Amino acid sequence: MSGPMSLESNGSGQDTLMLRLSDIHPPRRRPRWAVDDSTLTIRLPWHGPDQEAVSWLAAELADRVGPAIHPYEVAALLEAEGLTAPMVRERYGHPSLFSLAAALYEQVPRTFPEPAPTDDPWRPDTVRCLLRGVLFALPGLAYLLTAPLWNPKEHASALIVAGLLSWAWGQALGHRAHLRMATGRREGARTLMAGAPLGALVATAAAAPLAHSGPLLLAAAAQSLYLAAAGVLLVLARERLLLAALSPLIAGAAVLPWWEPGDLARAELPTLAVVATFFAAVWALREPLAAPAVPGAARPRMLSSLPYGLFGLAAGVLVLLEARQEPYAVIVLTVSMGSAEWLLYRYRGLSVAALRASATRAGFLLRTADNLSLCLFGYLLPLWPAALLTGVAPVALLALAATLWTALLLQAFGVAWLSAVVCLTAAGGAGTVTLLHLPPSPATALTLCSAAAALCLSASVLWLLGRPAPHA
Repeated sequence: MSGPMSLESNGSGQDTLMLRLSDIHPPRRRPRWAVDDSTLTIRLPWHGPDQEAVSWLAAELADRVGPAIHPYEVAALLEAEGLTAPMVRERYGHPSLFSLAAALYEQVPRTFPEPAPTDDPWRPDTVRCLLRGVLFALPGLAYLLTAPLWNPKEHASALIVAGLLSWAWGQALGHRAHLRMATGRREGARTLMAGAPLGALVATAAAAPLAHSGPLLLAAAAQSLYLAAAGVLLVLARERLLLAALSPLIAGAAVLPWWEPGDLARAELPTLAVVATFFAAVWALREPLAAPAVPGAARPRMLSSLPYGLFGLAAGVLVLLEARQEPYAVIVLTVSMGSAEWLLYRYRGLSVAALRASATRAGFLLRTADNLSLCLFGYLLPLWPAALLTGVAPVALLALAATLWTALLLQAFGVAWLSAVVCLTAAGGAGTVTLLHLPPSPATALTLCSAAAALCLSASVLWLLGRPAPHA
């Protein structure tokens, strides 16, 4: 041979050696992400990745590579598509699957599509919330019916003490019953069956030293029994059954403007309502008690329900102090508890929406402040004309209402001790001024204590609930 053999074909330069296989084997169907060429390219190690092939693959998988937050997610996607290590090296010139995944991750811009809209998990039941507000106020009709039968100024102490203890006990028992119901309906019902009668006995015993007559002690016992039985029905979500049990009170109060029922009817109608509520609670407990028991169910600690009871006691004292100044304020506050509960659910729904719409913690905090302002303003706004209509001082009523609602909001997220301590401090301060006749006036002291408590609780809401973790 006179010289070296040329490896060029007709003078055209080639960087790779092409082996055409179409005449040897029939063509096979390629995956949809593969580059549609008619040759198999044997790539020399020093030539690196085939950018054109990688770009084609990036365009093919852009909709699924874009939302990835790490190249490992892209590697998992490529594996799911059936790419193997030899295919990665031969088709795309990358040494490994992870190298190709990293290239795709860098090449495809990040896209974060909005999640599909879902139903609000905290959507409130408007009818149920409004009904509960009415049910909280209806027992007051019993005092309206029985007012001519006793002297409230001389004998109210026994009923007040029994009512405060029943309220505090009911708050703690309701919390414990809901904890037990998370385990099973039978467990929650057994907690109510044991705790409700005991609470009625404790409240009656506390009122006994202040009851100077048998009828007054009987009235305190009837009040305690009703509050215990009504609490059972409310925890079991049997509001309509409680409304039916209170129908004698409603009927008796409805005819008072046109007809005097007499002393016997005035005493019998509230007694009939108490008896009906008691038997309604017993009947409502039958179904959950018949449910199968959950084996090995752990009992929550009694201490976990204590702050809820202390809050109930503090709230009762604050409302009582307001009632000494403005009796009609109690009616306004009681009826507003229905809208307060509705707004608690609404706040939780708005918080879930804020989680989806926020990209930073600061953004979520701003949305939390907006949600708190919206819900608190929505709760207080109707109370202003209601206060003016009943002749109640609006500032004092709104400050107390804001304290109660923000405390209930924190309790809904499990922040019980903070709300209990703040409300107890406010009740203790206003109560001390009232009992010891210290300056300023009791009304001013109650307004200042309630306003300070409301500001403290609102700041706590922003500090504790302005983070995504409590809402996740």
